[in-house]
Amino acid sequence: MTEAPLPPDWWGLGIDVGGTKTAAAVVGPTGILHHSVSLPTPAQAGPDAVLDTMAEAARSVLHKAGRTLPAAVGVSTGGVIDSATGMVVSATDLLRGWAGTAVGAGLSKRLDGVAVAADNDGNALGLGESRFGAARGLDDVLFAAVGTGVAGALILSGRLVRGAHHTAGELGHLPAVGADDRRCSCGRLGHLEAAAAGPSMTARFRSLRGDPTATDLPAVTALAVSGDSLAENVLREGATVLGRTLGGLVNLLDPDAVVVGGGVMACGDLYRDALETAFRSELLPGVDSVPLLPASAGPLAAVAGAALLPLEVP
Repeated sequence: MTEAPLPPDWWGLGIDVGGTKTAAAVVGPTGILHHSVSLPTPAQAGPDAVLDTMAEAARSVLHKAGRTLPAAVGVSTGGVIDSATGMVVSATDLLRGWAGTAVGAGLSKRLDGVAVAADNDGNALGLGESRFGAARGLDDVLFAAVGTGVAGALILSGRLVRGAHHTAGELGHLPAVGADDRRCSCGRLGHLEAAAAGPSMTARFRSLRGDPTATDLPAVTALAVSGDSLAENVLREGATVLGRTLGGLVNLLDPDAVVVGGGVMACGDLYRDALETAFRSELLPGVDSVPLLPASAGPLAAVAGAALLPLEVP
């Protein structure tokens, strides 16, 4: 049941709240973003300051676009989000005090009572790729976003799956082969994020080399490109853990495709080849042709996906 094309006159307003910036844009029916705005997120100033910034970004975009408020606004944000109420069920300390914030009600109050649909940023990214990117036209898709953390989304029969407790698609906290002794950002041991996320691979390299100058994943990647064998092994290791996990999920879910986005896809051919090899190694014969696709909706895919949230049934 592939979704019908959006009407040619459709437009939406999407807002994506990150730890460093809050982006907003008017989104058209083909996913093209117009009049985008990016403001610094006051991450440590508390929920009211973040909500004020979201409202400022929305009004700035509408002013640039010469439009009034739409019937509903979509919001993408980190954390476990109850999409039916717009409440942040749980979240990390990236946004101080974000857990328990009524994002939907708080932003609606600041935008003259307009309806607000809020969801997890992984789900928004998945929607953006499903409608406008690599998974366009596919009914059943597993999406993974791997950067500073590991997020994901699951789309089945053309609909976003949220689950009974709002955590469907939370790939980062799956137990992962090869991550047994590593501490995840959630505090537990052995999760996918603890081995596959960018900071996790960087920390792995630094602990093995004892090199404080490798401060981020691009630095480790540069060393790998220059032929540093330890850096190469660290990238292969992270890619292998991710690939095997995604392959196992394909055996369980039988999707049309798996789409991978996020900063790790900039690690180069060495990383992507290791990811593909590990992914294929786990696939059963019936699903061994399922493609592993790079995300293609662009850096503002979460904003585009957020604009689609008001069209989704919670």
